[in-house]
Amino acid sequence: MKVFLTILALAVASASAFEEVVHPKDVKASKIEGRITNGYPAYEGKAPYTVGLLLNNAWWCGGSIIGHNWILTAEHCTGSAEFATIYFGATWRTNAVFTHWVHRNDMINHHAADISLIRIPHVDFWQQVNKVELPSFNDRYNDYNGHWAVACGWGGTYDGSPLPDWLQCVDLQVMHNSECVQTYGSGTVGENILCVRTPDGKSTCGGDSGGPLVTHDSNKLIGVTNFVSSAGCQSGHPSGFQRVTYHLDWINQHTGIAY
Repeated sequence: MKVFLTILALAVASASAFEEVVHPKDVKASKIEGRITNGYPAYEGKAPYTVGLLLNNAWWCGGSIIGHNWILTAEHCTGSAEFATIYFGATWRTNAVFTHWVHRNDMINHHAADISLIRIPHVDFWQQVNKVELPSFNDRYNDYNGHWAVACGWGGTYDGSPLPDWLQCVDLQVMHNSECVQTYGSGTVGENILCVRTPDGKSTCGGDSGGPLVTHDSNKLIGVTNFVSSAGCQSGHPSGFQRVTYHLDWINQHTGIAY
């Protein structure tokens, strides 16, 4: 019995040592949440697949155009939403080329992971509004470890800053899950999670939830922004994304999109 109690105590101590996570949309800010910390302003047309989502006129998230009729985002953005306004082709957050309004019936929430789809009216593609490709089924086992990718979203450039409206992007390097587990534990970092390093305070943060992580070398959508450390976006702890390759079958099942 003493041995069991000792092991239990060690397990509890070990579990409590892991960093807690928070959804980026729930990071508090002075206005509608939305930020990339220590990133750089995007030029017009840099990320034409990025959309802004204003849900219930109350919280802000990001999303990615993956087809003429589909947006990919996070379930914690859409799960409790009754409606959303989608901003297309915006560099200045609310100055969109056009917007669409969708009802909760157009939102498909994953029941076991923090990822969701939004069905939209048909959108034509051009320089400022375009889709991003998903990884192919042949890449479903690619962990993208060490790859550089870009995340984009709207908001402030450091913790607690006033929130600028210009689209911000940040370049981040994918890390191996075994490294990310050391910070958050295996209960948080499963096979469906992809993590990135956040040196020098460069990170996703509040309002970037649901937004894209796209590879530099192949321009493929590999992550959907999910969580940051509860210690803060500039803490240097990894940022977490839903791993798109893990969800290719689910996406194809609902949208028919596959490569």
